[in-house]
Amino acid sequence: MAEVSVQIPPSRGYVSEVAVAAKNGKGSLVERNGHSQVQSPKVPCSLVHTTPGRMRLRVPRLRSDADYAQRLQVLLEADSLVTSVRIKPAAASLTVTYQPNKVSDAKIRSHLSYLIQAASEVIVLKQSKPQPASDEEEKSWPGMQLSAIATALAVLGGPLGFTIPPLMVAGSIALATLPVVKRAWEGIWVDRKLNIDFLDFMAIAITTVQGQFLTPALMLSLIEVGENIRDRTARSSAKQTLDLLSSLGQFVWVERDGEKVQIPIQDVQRGDTVIVYPGEQVPVDGTILRGKALLDEQKLTGESMPVLKKKGQTVYASTLMREGRIYISAERIGNDTCAGQSIKLMQEAPVHDTRMENYALNIAQKAVVPTLLLGGAVFAATRNPARAASVLTLDFATGIRVSVPTTVLAALTYAARRGVLIRSGRALEKLAEVDTIVFDKTGTLTKGEVDVVGVESLNPATSTTRVLELAAAAEQRLTHPVAEAIVRYAQTQGIEVLPRSKWDYQLGLGVKAQIDGETVYVGSERFLRTEGVEMNLNGHQKQAKSLIYVASNGQLQGRIEYSDILRPESREVITSLLTVEGVEVHMLTGDNKRTASAVAAQLGIHPTHTHAEAFPEQKATVVRELHEQGKTVAFVGDGINDSPALAYADVSVSFANGSEIARETADVVLMQNDLHGLLEAIEIARKARQLIRQNTGLIAVPNIGALLIAVLFGLNPLAATVVNNGSTVVAGVNGLRPILKSRKQKTLPSVG
Repeated sequence: MAEVSVQIPPSRGYVSEVAVAAKNGKGSLVERNGHSQVQSPKVPCSLVHTTPGRMRLRVPRLRSDADYAQRLQVLLEADSLVTSVRIKPAAASLTVTYQPNKVSDAKIRSHLSYLIQAASEVIVLKQSKPQPASDEEEKSWPGMQLSAIATALAVLGGPLGFTIPPLMVAGSIALATLPVVKRAWEGIWVDRKLNIDFLDFMAIAITTVQGQFLTPALMLSLIEVGENIRDRTARSSAKQTLDLLSSLGQFVWVERDGEKVQIPIQDVQRGDTVIVYPGEQVPVDGTILRGKALLDEQKLTGESMPVLKKKGQTVYASTLMREGRIYISAERIGNDTCAGQSIKLMQEAPVHDTRMENYALNIAQKAVVPTLLLGGAVFAATRNPARAASVLTLDFATGIRVSVPTTVLAALTYAARRGVLIRSGRALEKLAEVDTIVFDKTGTLTKGEVDVVGVESLNPATSTTRVLELAAAAEQRLTHPVAEAIVRYAQTQGIEVLPRSKWDYQLGLGVKAQIDGETVYVGSERFLRTEGVEMNLNGHQKQAKSLIYVASNGQLQGRIEYSDILRPESREVITSLLTVEGVEVHMLTGDNKRTASAVAAQLGIHPTHTHAEAFPEQKATVVRELHEQGKTVAFVGDGINDSPALAYADVSVSFANGSEIARETADVVLMQNDLHGLLEAIEIARKARQLIRQNTGLIAVPNIGALLIAVLFGLNPLAATVVNNGSTVVAGVNGLRPILKSRKQKTLPSVG
């Protein structure tokens, strides 16, 4: 039996991906006349209980067939419509939860019935191959552990008085110093300059040679703490591989020699005829050969409304098929598609170096050579290596190494508790400096979904309530976003959805239905005209609005206005950014100029800062141009089409429910999907910057004072280490204030 990865054939427009082995031993499933050739006995099942979003069924086979139960479990867990699965074999019970706003009870029942049957036709394969360790993990040096051992031995052999061979202590210090030596050598050989690590190495070497083991051991421990914390805050783009093919389905239906064959997406060739069913993503760029479909292109183009595509029109990879079925001639595949080029553009964006761009570390770096020269001068004047070592020990580097990343990590932790994920210290630093914010419109400033904004009667004898009542009855159980919005709005208005008898839905036009003995038409102006409805709009001329018309028995009754409405917090957030934060706000959108200008006017965004009909490359260009003007730019977006602009911004912001690519590209992710999180992120970043500057002062003042004493009068290296480490501890605790503040807020009792 040949083991292959395939997809269960589409059932009523829904698909489930899973690894299986075909029973016929072939490398793909073959479908003729819309039906798989694999046949099996029917698996009996019955509905026990159902509520919106939850369904419980009885499947007797679960009680006696453990393999079948496992296959069904994997099939259901892999299904995009199912949110959770619970199987109780002893009770032959299957409980499934799903999203009722995405699929009706009838459709999910039919879909589950199909999967229950399909589980008897496949054999699930489990992936057991372990993931290879990354190069960084393989090459990691246990510096933290070695420095801890060196410190423990120094304490035992020093203050505690245990008999520890000096060679053992010195050897542990030497091993723990190797990472410092490596970084110092790289600074000299690669960067052609002396760095902080060279200064640390000199102080460690002198005090170790003198037998003062506690001083270098404590220094090493603090250095490693700082390095480890900093590494956690650094952004590593190499850890995220953004491949377009991984964001699409793993298998594609193609037509070859008159047969529908399912193949891995990597095997699709230019010129193949690709078939796309409802609920699937289009896997290629190409031209429709036959069929028509309603496509959701929001994640790619930013357009909030689904688009009707017919024979001869172009479709793009990563767009979602809502309704219909199309046969596409594949013209561009994989990373050559429009979405793939967006990802390529994003991957070519400049990579920032967190460590070297840090404000406080730059100060410490500039102090290296003067400190080294001063230590050399003290040794030349006194011939006392201990006094020279004291000078080298009293550098600002050790304290800043610890206090800066501690402050950064505390700020990142505090932000995470507030529902804002900031990925790196560099992102935090840049966020504090932001003076320009560019917003994508659709799904960022707006909700990214259709809502009814008004109902108008065009017949004096018909009330607005009746207009809405007829429209909701005609549109019920249709999956078009406007239809769903009308039904949802009617329910919020307390209107009962009337029963619908005979009905006929025409894709992209409208629906004709029999309701209360009346023939009702709901759809576009063009649809109603073709159905013979007299569109008398005198005094009600069509303005710059999105409208659906309602007619009954050949007479126009009214119309419903709908739009992609603003997020409830958008106006408040934009106003706060413009007035309180003093930030320049821009808006980018793939929508037309009319729509873009209307939204910008509502938000108070200046017309010159509104950029309409912007595709991915143009969005990235706008961000680059603002950056070249000397501005520190933040970009806020949530779609694939936003990923290039996100990558080219100084700091990029996305939502937790945005596209995977936008989410992984972003420096800041708003986990609560609320723009108020952006205001909080900016406030946290600016307070962290203040703390870093404050901590720099806390470290500089005592170290400068001790340095003067060491130069003029002499200071024991251990005392110098205590001063240096003491200021480090104070600055480190001060840097933890965001975490301590958040914990205090959580424990405060509520006042009622």
